[in-house]
Amino acid sequence: MTADLFDDQSPERMAQPMAPGAMLLHGFALDMQASLLAAFEEVIAQAPLRHLVTPGGYTMSVAMTNCGALGWVSDRRGYRYQETDPLSGQPWPQMPDAWRELAVRAATEAGYADFKPDACLVNSYQPGAKLSLHQDRDEADMAAPIVSVSLGLPATFLFGTERRADKPQRYRLLSGDVVVWGGASRLAYHGIAQLPDGGHALTARRRINLTFRKAV
Repeated sequence: MTADLFDDQSPERMAQPMAPGAMLLHGFALDMQASLLAAFEEVIAQAPLRHLVTPGGYTMSVAMTNCGALGWVSDRRGYRYQETDPLSGQPWPQMPDAWRELAVRAATEAGYADFKPDACLVNSYQPGAKLSLHQDRDEADMAAPIVSVSLGLPATFLFGTERRADKPQRYRLLSGDVVVWGGASRLAYHGIAQLPDGGHALTARRRINLTFRKAV
């Protein structure tokens, strides 16, 4: 089954608790979609999307890049944050002000005041791409939350516990939805199920994800 071309409207703008310290903010960025996507095009013009290789030699199906003071990278040497784009040797693009402000507002809404993101991972999913269950452990500041913004095609977000063996809950994310997790859920395993085929009025056959972090 393909996704509906206009399946980007959350039924209502509401905050849905997911677990202690974790919240799904339905439709939180709905009014900003066009401006967020315009800034996305500017970011990837400076630091193009690429498919990273994991330390084990696996090529990720999700294409990604970064903006902000730091960017997350992966290669056969490991996972890490660094100040420069390994493709160009140049600093990562600046984080757009509207993106930073959205992340701070969403974190505050979820109960995390004074969030100061210094890195934004920019992910692009095509149908068939997925993100396996994992923990975000590469940040030095584990007290800060993760803020994740969904744009474009709907996706199924998998959110579990600190135990990989525990079965994760499944949440349908629509364009404009924002997920925030930290505190007791900061190291919860999470991922994205294989993205089904479909189309979206703003992104065509693509899902864009902006993930904000305080890396140092």
